[in-house]
Amino acid sequence: MVSPHFLVAGLGNITHSMTRHSIGHYIIDTLANRLGLRLSSDRTGYSAKTDVQIGEHIVTLTLLKPKALMNISGRPVVQVLRNTAVNPANLMVVHDSLEHKPCTLSPKFGGSANGHNGVRSVIAALGGDPDFHRLRAGIGRDGDPASYVLGPLSSQERQFWGSSGTGSDLVWRELTRIIEKSLNSR
Repeated sequence: MVSPHFLVAGLGNITHSMTRHSIGHYIIDTLANRLGLRLSSDRTGYSAKTDVQIGEHIVTLTLLKPKALMNISGRPVVQVLRNTAVNPANLMVVHDSLEHKPCTLSPKFGGSANGHNGVRSVIAALGGDPDFHRLRAGIGRDGDPASYVLGPLSSQERQFWGSSGTGSDLVWRELTRIIEKSLNSR
C-alpha cells in the first residue's frame, strides 16, 4: 500500500538567505534538522523525502526549498507537487507574512494570495487553484515593506524558528494537525 504523500514548500530567495523574506526556507531547514534529513539539490530546488508516523498513519513527507526567486517560485513548487503529493490539498506552503506579528504562525487554507507574490505564483502555476494550505510566519511590518522583508532575521526570530525554538514546535504541530485532518476525512 502506498502511503499518503504531503509536500511542504518553504518560500524564500536563495540569494537572500536569513532574511525575513526567506523565513520559509529557514523553517524548511529547521524541519529537515528536526527529522534528521539532509536536503539535496536538483534543478528545482533543495529537497528531502522521508516517511513519518503521524498518529496511526505512516505518511511520506517531502520538504522543498525552491531555487527560483520568490515571485516565480510557483512552477517549481507545482512541478514537485505533481511528481509527489499530486493533490494541491496535500500542499503546505510556508511563507513570510507582513500582516502577522513576528514570531507567530497563522495557518490558512485556500483564498487569495493577500498580496504575497510567492503565493500568487503558486496559485497561478496551479491554474488558478487556491485550495492548498499556507503556514504564514509572522514577520510584522516596519517602514517600507520592500526594504523591511529583505532585512535580516533578528536573533530572537532565528531562535524562535530554529530547531530548539517554540516556532519549530508550532510548525510541527500545525503540519501534523493538517495531515491528521486530511487522513481522517478520507
